[in-house]
Amino acid sequence: MVKRHYISEEEVVEIKKVQKGNKDKTIDKWLEVLVLHAAGEKRSEISSKTGFSKQYITDLVSEYKSVGLKEYSAKQYKGNNRNLSFSEEETLLEIFKKQAEKGQVIEVSTIKKAYEEKLGREIKSKGHIYYILDKHGWRKVMPRSKHPNKANNEEIESSKKLTLRQRKPLTR
Repeated sequence: MVKRHYISEEEVVEIKKVQKGNKDKTIDKWLEVLVLHAAGEKRSEISSKTGFSKQYITDLVSEYKSVGLKEYSAKQYKGNNRNLSFSEEETLLEIFKKQAEKGQVIEVSTIKKAYEEKLGREIKSKGHIYYILDKHGWRKVMPRSKHPNKANNEEIESSKKLTLRQRKPLTR
């Protein structure tokens, strides 16, 4: 016979209290699984209400019993820790900011090389660097483009002064 984890009434009260203060939808669904399990519902019923598989429901209840409510309801995913923090990126870009203020042209490839050296590994695309530059308020400044066969300003002004021919009124 399979061992069913027992959740007491005191634990249910604590779970509901945490559920009220919670703002994360995923953790809210996890806590709902515990409340339904404590109410005596079967895994198939909980699965149809929450959308989780039966095995995942078993894993969630088992994890709750092993680590406790505080660890269970804590957000487990803290973000991407493989790259540099915001302040580290800022110090890296400070060098290029000084060069830009002096009027030098800065290429993304040089920023990418410096970022890779700081990170210690290669980045596959420049898109990541563009994202970092956008995050720190950088923007691409370019001169306005001009067509090579564009008319000079005098011709443009003289063409504006020309009037259109009068159209004949339509007769019925």
